[in-house]
Amino acid sequence: MIRTGILNPRILSLLARVRHTNALVIADRGFPFWPQIETVDISLVDDAPTVLQALGAVRAHCHFTAAFMAREFRKHNAAAARAAFAKALAGIPVKFEPHAQFKKRVPDAIGLIRTGDTVQYANLILISG
Repeated sequence: MIRTGILNPRILSLLARVRHTNALVIADRGFPFWPQIETVDISLVDDAPTVLQALGAVRAHCHFTAAFMAREFRKHNAAAARAAFAKALAGIPVKFEPHAQFKKRVPDAIGLIRTGDTVQYANLILISG
């Protein structure tokens, strides 16, 4: 029995299939459903869990070499939220692009973890290394 770390069996299964250069999406509660990719919905209530909590958990299990976020994240969020994401993504180069372009990358991902996060545009595409 797993006693520490990620306990969700669907997330563990998803992470076990992430290989070199594969993409994994961690999304907020408002992110659209993508029927062509596996989605693990762990949302419970507003802001539980958050994208940053999910990111912290998966970073302990995977090595990511790049990340993508919507450019709109910087425009629509306060400095504190931007700083929290920068700290959580430390060591991973982040490319900001228009949200429409960001969403075009989603169908190529191995899977998507949907959270209950209410931070606007708090979506990440992580590229494994």
